[in-house]
Amino acid sequence: MKNSGITFLSVVHSYDGDVEADADPLNPGKKRDKSRYVEDDDDDDDDDKLSEVAISSGYTAEYGNALGGVVNSTVRSSTNGGYQVRGALASESQIRVDGLDVGDQFLGGFKKKQPPEDLTTVKTRTNFNETAFFYPQLLTDSSGSVILDFTIPEALTRWKMTAFAHTADLQTGSIERTVVTQKDLMLEPNMPRFMRVGDTMTLPVKITNLTKNVLKGAVELTLLDAFTMKPVSAEFGLGTSARLDFSAPASNATTVQWRVIIPENYQAIVYRIAAKSGDFSDGEETPIPILPNRMLVTESIPMWVSNVAGGGNSTKKFTMEKLKQSASSPTLKHHKLTLEMTSNPAWYAIQALPSLMDFPHECAEQIFNRFYANALAGQLVTSKPRIKQVFDAWKSSPDALSSNLEKNQELKSLLLEETPWVLQGQNETERKKRVALFFDLNRMSNEQSIALNKLSKMQIGNGAFPWFSGLGENRFITHYILAGFGHLSLLGVKTDDPIIRNITSSAILYSDRAANEEYQHLQKMKNFSEDNDYLSSSAIMYLYSRSYFTKKKVKDHAIDAFDFWKEQAKAHWQKRGLMEQAMIALALKRFDIKGTPEEITTSLNERSLTSDELGMYWKENKSGWLWQEAPIETQAILMEAFDEVTGNSKAVELMKVWLLKQKQVQDWATTKATAEACYALLRRGADWLESSNLVEVNIGGKTLDPKSDGSSIEAGTGYFKTSWSGKEISPNMGDITLTKTDKGTAWGGLYWQYYEQLNRITPHTSPLSLSRKIYRKTVTSNGVELAVISPASPLKVGDEIVIKLELRTDRDMEYIHLKDMRGAGFEPTIQLSGYKYQDGLGYYQSPRDGSMNFFISSMSKGTYVLEYPLRVTHEGVFSAGISTIQSMYAPEFSSHSQGDVVRVGK
Repeated sequence: MKNSGITFLSVVHSYDGDVEADADPLNPGKKRDKSRYVEDDDDDDDDDKLSEVAISSGYTAEYGNALGGVVNSTVRSSTNGGYQVRGALASESQIRVDGLDVGDQFLGGFKKKQPPEDLTTVKTRTNFNETAFFYPQLLTDSSGSVILDFTIPEALTRWKMTAFAHTADLQTGSIERTVVTQKDLMLEPNMPRFMRVGDTMTLPVKITNLTKNVLKGAVELTLLDAFTMKPVSAEFGLGTSARLDFSAPASNATTVQWRVIIPENYQAIVYRIAAKSGDFSDGEETPIPILPNRMLVTESIPMWVSNVAGGGNSTKKFTMEKLKQSASSPTLKHHKLTLEMTSNPAWYAIQALPSLMDFPHECAEQIFNRFYANALAGQLVTSKPRIKQVFDAWKSSPDALSSNLEKNQELKSLLLEETPWVLQGQNETERKKRVALFFDLNRMSNEQSIALNKLSKMQIGNGAFPWFSGLGENRFITHYILAGFGHLSLLGVKTDDPIIRNITSSAILYSDRAANEEYQHLQKMKNFSEDNDYLSSSAIMYLYSRSYFTKKKVKDHAIDAFDFWKEQAKAHWQKRGLMEQAMIALALKRFDIKGTPEEITTSLNERSLTSDELGMYWKENKSGWLWQEAPIETQAILMEAFDEVTGNSKAVELMKVWLLKQKQVQDWATTKATAEACYALLRRGADWLESSNLVEVNIGGKTLDPKSDGSSIEAGTGYFKTSWSGKEISPNMGDITLTKTDKGTAWGGLYWQYYEQLNRITPHTSPLSLSRKIYRKTVTSNGVELAVISPASPLKVGDEIVIKLELRTDRDMEYIHLKDMRGAGFEPTIQLSGYKYQDGLGYYQSPRDGSMNFFISSMSKGTYVLEYPLRVTHEGVFSAGISTIQSMYAPEFSSHSQGDVVRVGK
C-alpha cells in the first residue's frame, strides 16, 4: 500500500514511549484531542521535544475484489458522516472483503419495494485532504505527554502516523502507526478522473456493510452543475432510475451502478451519492470535469524553396489537401490560418555566433572558441557593414532574438512553461540577446586579448594543449585549435599577432613530434609492414590541421613519419568515416598529391542523397560517441572538401541547404558545431547574406504583399507572418506557390487550426509522422499476446490494454512533444513521471488526467515505437481522442493520428 509521509533517519539513542487514542467514533468536522504520546517514566527531568508529527493518507484502499477484481488505483473523494477508529493507534485496524459473489444487484440494484428512506438528511463527505496534520514542534507537558488536537479528514482509507522525538541531550526516538477510518455503512464510488461529451458510461458504487446484520435501504445518485449547483441528473439520462434499492449482506458488500450519457453544455458536474439503511448512512460529494468531444486541431505543412544556381527564379508548389477538402465536413469549423516565411535563413547562423562567447568550462576548446567568435565577429563588422546594421535592427525587435522554443506559442500543442525545456528556451534567448555586446569593437578586441592570453598560458612547454589546465597533453585538442587558427586565416582574419605565431609554431612542432612518435612506436611492433593499415584518427586529424600550414616545413627528424602518414591516408581512406575521408581529401590536396583527393570526393558524391527540401546530405552522417561522429561538423568539412578539391559550387550550395535545415529544427547548442557551421556558411560558396529579396508567396490564387498588409518584416532574415480567421478562410487557400528570386534558400510553414469532433478527425502526416494502435493484452500458455481491439471483441472491465505509438522522422530533430489522449473509462498503470528509454529513444514521460505526455529532447532520423499500458475501469462507449506530435523548436513539423472510439462491455 502506498502512503505519503515523512522518512526518518535511523534512531541514534532511543527511549521508550507509547501512543494512546480513544476508540470513540470520529465525526467529520469535529476536533479530536485525545491522542496522546506518553514519555517513559525513567527519563530525567529534561523537557522532551516531539519535533515532527504527521499523519498522511494512503493513496490506495486495500479493499478486496467487490468490483470483480478491479480496485480503483486512486482513492477518490469519499466523504461521510462519522467514521470510527477501531482500536488504539498502537495497533492497526482494517477491513477486507474478499471473494464476494456479486449477484444480480451488480447490474443496477434491487427493484423490490423497500420502506422509503429519507436520503435528504444524509450528510455527505466532502473533505478528502491527504494530510490530516503536520506539527513540526511539540513539547511534552509536566506528565511527559503530548496531546494532538486535530480534525480528521473524511476519506475512507488507511492512515499512517509517524513521529520523531528528541531530548535536550539529543536522545532520539521515532514511532510509526497505522489506522483505518471506516463506517458501518460505506459508499465507495469508482468514479472516472473526467468525463467527455458524447460518451456513454457506467458509474459503479460499492456499498460495504460492516455490521453483523443484513442492511437493506436506498441509494441515490444526484448530478449537479458544478457552477450553479442545480440538479442536472435528467440531462444525463437519470430519471427515476437515479434512486435504487440495495441489500448488503452482513460483513460483506454489494454493488450498484448507473448508466449515464454525457451531454453538451457542461464544463463540470458534482456527483452526490447518498445511501441509508435505518440508522446507518453514508454519502459522498465531489466534482468531476467534463471535457468537450471537439478539439482545436492544428495541422501544418513545412514549405521551402531553394535557388542554389542563381540567375533566375526558382518556384515550388505546395498543397494542403485536407484544407482543400474541408467543406465536406458539416461539423468542421475554421479557426485560424497562419502563414510564416523566412526569406533568408542564413542569418540564423549569424544569430548563433553569440553562443560562442559562452564557455561555462575553462577548457582549451571553449576558450579558443571564445577567441574564434570575437575574431570572426570583428572580421564580419569590417568586411560586411550590413551585418552590424541588421544586428542593430534585431536589438529593437522583441521577437527577432527570441529562442524558437519561445516563438509562436499560439501554434504549439503545449505552452513552453508546461514542458521540461523552459530553461533551454531562456538560455538560447539570452545567448542571442548578447548581440548588443557582440559587435562592440572595443569589447571584441579586449575579449580576444583575454582569451588569447588564457590560451597561451594553457599551452604546455612542448607545444601541446591539455583539455583542462593541469591535465596532460591532448593531441585532439591541439589539432583542433591548430585547425581553428587555419580557418581564421582563410577567412581573412589577421593571425600575425606574436602570441598567435608562437602558439601555432609550438603546436606545429608538437604535432610533428607526436606523429613521429606514433610512427616509431609502430615500427617497433612485431610484423610491422608499411602496407598494413595503421591509419589512426589522430593521424588523420594531424594531416588535416597540418595542411593549413604548408609553408611551415616539417623538420628532418619527422619527415619520414610525415610521408608515412600521407601514404597511409592514400591507401586506406576507404575504411574511414565521412568526416575523416573529407579531412584526408583536403590534406592530400593541400600537400599537392594528385588523384586521391578527387577519387575521395567522387566517392562521397556517389554516396550522397539530394532532395528539393534538404539539399545534399549523407544518410550515414549520424551522431555518435566519437569526435568524428558529429553531423554538423561533418557537413561543414564535407563542404570544405567539395569546394577546395573539385570546385563543385552547386554541391556546396546544396550542402548549405542541409546545414541550414538542421538549424530549423535544432539549436546548435555546442560551441564546436556553431563554429564549424558558421565557418562553412561564411567561407564556402556564394554569399547568401547578401540576399535581400522577400520570397514571393501566392496563396489561393492571390499574391501576398507583406509590406502593404501591415506584416512586420524582420531585418536580415526577411521573416514575416500573416494570419486569416474564421470566414476569411476558404478551401482554395490550400494551394500555395513560393518563388525565390535571388540566390539562397527560404523556408516557412502553413498552419491550419480548426475545431472538429474527435471521432471525425483523420490522420495528418508530415516529415515528422505518428500513428497509434490500441491492443488488448492477454497472457496465454505461449506468453504475452497483443491483439488489436475490434468491435467483434469488445473490451471488459479489468482488461489491460497497450497503446503503441509509432514515430517516424526523416531528419534529426530536437524538443519534440508527443501527447496521447485517453478515454474516460481507462486508467494509466504508470502513475509517476520520469525519464525512460525505449526502442533506442530517451524521453521524459508524464501522465496527466486526460492524456499521456512524452517529451523527447533529441531524436535522430528513423522509426521508433513507444508503448505504455492502461487498465479498463468502466463500461461504456468512449472517445479515446487522438495522438499529436510536434516539434516545439519548429512547430511547422507536426502530425496527429485518427480519432478512436472504444467500446467496453455489452
